[in-house]
Amino acid sequence: MKEVSSNKNIKLSEHLASPSEAALSHSNELDGLRLSPHFTLGELTKTSYITADGNIPSRVAIDNLKNICENWLEDLRYSYNTLYGDRSQEIPLIITSGYRSEEVNRMCGGAVNSNHLTGCAVDIRCYGPEHMIRMAGILLDIADGTKKDFDELILEKRGTTYWIHFAVRPEDRSATKGDACQSKNRRKILFDCR
Repeated sequence: MKEVSSNKNIKLSEHLASPSEAALSHSNELDGLRLSPHFTLGELTKTSYITADGNIPSRVAIDNLKNICENWLEDLRYSYNTLYGDRSQEIPLIITSGYRSEEVNRMCGGAVNSNHLTGCAVDIRCYGPEHMIRMAGILLDIADGTKKDFDELILEKRGTTYWIHFAVRPEDRSATKGDACQSKNRRKILFDCR
């Protein structure tokens, strides 16, 4: 992973354990850190809430975000563009929420045990119900095709705003049976439209 220096010439990677110091130039620094070819740490930690902790994720949370990006979001982006995109221009996925610190999660009204707190969840902007259903279908196809489980696939709507909350927890390597890892993922699918 690329190391980025803050305004004080201190490596950000040295400050992931003490986020308040690293938060000084959070967005600019994290935008350059690639989690996968099309997603940066900056876009998966961006928030409109100003907090003392700067919404800086731990190394474990970064690994969880990287897992979602590499194993799910890249495939979703590719599949959506292949099936429904314009050949002259790719349609990007817009992540409206990724990692949230406890302070950010509290301020935005997130669940106390939210998967966002561990970097295991993302919210993906959708442009209407048809777009949301197509994206959810692709995520289900990815799960079935790769035999990987997800924790939550929640299709959400508030007023005229649509998004998919998608969460994947890391494999539970402590609960092994032979060579197979038991997953903590529940494959929970919900509609939350208000």
